[in-house]
Amino acid sequence: MLKSARDSLHLLAIVAPGALFIVVFLVLPSLYLMGMAFTSTGPSGLPALPFSLQAFRELAGFGFLGWSPGNLYTLLRSVWQTFLATALVILLAYPAAYYIASRPTRWRPLLLLAVVVPSWTNQVIRSVGWMNLFAPGTPISDFAVLIGLTEPRMGLFPSQFAVIVGLVYNFLPFMVLPLYAAFERLDHAQVEAARDLFASPLAVFRHAVFPQTLPGLMAGTVLVAIPAFGMYVVTELLGGGKATMIGNLVARQFADATNWPLGAAGAILMILATVGGLWVLRRLGRRLGGDREVVL
Repeated sequence: MLKSARDSLHLLAIVAPGALFIVVFLVLPSLYLMGMAFTSTGPSGLPALPFSLQAFRELAGFGFLGWSPGNLYTLLRSVWQTFLATALVILLAYPAAYYIASRPTRWRPLLLLAVVVPSWTNQVIRSVGWMNLFAPGTPISDFAVLIGLTEPRMGLFPSQFAVIVGLVYNFLPFMVLPLYAAFERLDHAQVEAARDLFASPLAVFRHAVFPQTLPGLMAGTVLVAIPAFGMYVVTELLGGGKATMIGNLVARQFADATNWPLGAAGAILMILATVGGLWVLRRLGRRLGGDREVVL
């Protein structure tokens, strides 16, 4: 009995700090936002009583002049840009992680450092760097003009292209690291067995490599897609209003537009979209043959 009580206290001491962190920094702010979203908008844009669904109606596009699809386009653009950026990150991270994992042991920390170090600088600084690279008159912009990607003297930013590049650049390390961990645990005997059975390179990857790296891929997808969906800095600087995402919509309600209930409703939409995305990834992981290690 005494041992059971001591084990319970030990378990409580381990779990309590993490649980307290989640309650203070996730549960309570979420409850505060949920309460705010169901209030009316006061004269100064702050929450006011009585409770209403006005913010959700505005989020759905209903205003004084009738229905507008602007917010719906913003949501769809957020989903599309998140999907595109995540797919490009996966395409770049897979070979990069394999290359690093296949190098001699002494070179791997240095190569991983080369991938991670750029993420140690502020997102604003990195975005300003891309703004300078994509500005009119730079070699990259001149090459884009040469192949017909943009008009002369226009540059590559602000544009949706610049936003996608910024998202891929910012989140590439978050995909490389979990994939590298998966490649390090790769059972090469399975790969050699597939080759001994004369499987094509694509079949070797599909049946021997991909299932073993699927946990890293799913973890990286979560680490990339969720923050990319709510991105604010990259879209604000590199998009210049041409590639607004749901994160920008929410931020503007708490700043320029001063409509806190609408901003809270948008934040709830982001949370629901995140939960829905995790559910889709969970289903996708199972469909691709993942075991418990893959299930989120």
